Amino acid sequence: MTQESAWEEIKIMSFNAENEYKSIPKEKFNFVNKGARLTDTTLQTKPTGYFKDAMSRFVKNKGSVVCFVIIVLLILYALLAPIFSPYTVSSRDSFYAYAAPRNNLFAKTGFWDGTRKMEISRATYEYLSAIPGAIKKFYGTKDHLVANRPVTYYYVKVDSYEKVGWVKLLLSKEEYDEARAWESKEGVKLFYPVIDSSKIKNSAYANDMNAWFLTDDRGIPQKNAAGELQNIFLKDASSQDGYAYYQTRMNGNQYECRILYKEWYRYKNGRYASFLFGAETSGYDIFTRLAYGARLSLVLSICVAAINLFLGVVIGALEGYYGGRFDLIFERIKDILYDVPEMLIFALFQLYLATKVGPIPSMFFAFIFYGWIGTSSTVRAQFYRFKGQDYVNASRTLGAKDSRLIFRHILPNAVGFIITASVLSIPSVIFSEANLTYLGIVNLEGDKITSVGTMLNAARSTLQSYPHCIFFPAAFISILLICFNEFGNGLRDAFNPSLRGAEND
Repeated sequence: MTQESAWEEIKIMSFNAENEYKSIPKEKFNFVNKGARLTDTTLQTKPTGYFKDAMSRFVKNKGSVVCFVIIVLLILYALLAPIFSPYTVSSRDSFYAYAAPRNNLFAKTGFWDGTRKMEISRATYEYLSAIPGAIKKFYGTKDHLVANRPVTYYYVKVDSYEKVGWVKLLLSKEEYDEARAWESKEGVKLFYPVIDSSKIKNSAYANDMNAWFLTDDRGIPQKNAAGELQNIFLKDASSQDGYAYYQTRMNGNQYECRILYKEWYRYKNGRYASFLFGAETSGYDIFTRLAYGARLSLVLSICVAAINLFLGVVIGALEGYYGGRFDLIFERIKDILYDVPEMLIFALFQLYLATKVGPIPSMFFAFIFYGWIGTSSTVRAQFYRFKGQDYVNASRTLGAKDSRLIFRHILPNAVGFIITASVLSIPSVIFSEANLTYLGIVNLEGDKITSVGTMLNAARSTLQSYPHCIFFPAAFISILLICFNEFGNGLRDAFNPSLRGAEND
């Protein structure tokens, strides 16, 4: 198309548009904003603040949000578990030491039912078979060479609650009569014939109330012609069945009895024993003790983080704002504290301060002794970064005081770094506390108090034989630390987008 033909086409189009315009009646034309003053319209959306903007970025980090939810659940467990648990932190039953985890809802499923698969010798198999309900399932036998001769081992599933069987208890006459009355009322059997100790041939069974059958010197049961165990109960011609059910001591004021402990526990507590996470080496309920240990770790770490935050912000702000000699002195103090080994500080505090104020306050002061240094260094760096900005100089020119410049203009710009540093210090305190109690530098073992590290220390010798004793404390501390670190990284990315992924550099 040539230039002349293009102009001709444009003229035709303009002519057609003009004729079309003239064909529209005047009544359809209206003036817009006639006589009104036109101005910019008001914004309909609310402004986005710093924290709102940071939170909008944080919720997009799905991993950090999930970790935050897990942290909340762990905190709720620490707070609520002791309330709903039938046990207390001081509840201890040595007869149920090392009892396996059991949930009554899974009692008949073969899972989480308080049983353990074991490989045992013949003598042990015969011993457990004599206890009602101790062996839940028999899988078979297998021969192993021991000292070049075959030895048969039995593969069974053992109930760690039922295998307690019978125990020896010393009761007063009043306690005995009350227990006998309850026995008759409930229709259960508490008391069983006592064992004639003179017929025990294996010294290992000297005080074992479950070894009620005749054995040889090796502990192998000596059965009768019918293949039945032969009891060694103490005779008493005055009883109905000819067996003695107690032996008197202290001129008849104390009764030595052989009692089925499963029913005795129900008699004393109104329920059968059942530990959700199992029982540990001393017979404490792991579920309850772990919750108390978690409380201690969380409360200690949050309090330490709050105090270190306050001290770090104050000292770091003064260092960064004023600088000069004040900054130089505190930097040298921090250099000295950094060079002192952490373990040495805790050991000295435990040796000289714990005897006066207790192990927990001593550990608390040790954490504060050097814990503020990291926060103060972060705040100091932020003040050096922002105090020379134009808006700060403008406020200073207009007569703003130092306190206003610090708290209204500089510190709010460093709040993201401060929050991130504070949150990340919490898992650091928890990990240090667990290390100190695990290594025995701080001893928190007792009936009224415990910690996660103390529970790990007590269970380390049972890792192979009773792994549940160490599994639950280890799982709790691991999950808590991982979630806190991921949560802190999410906050760092939200408040300081420019530092996203800095831990990977």
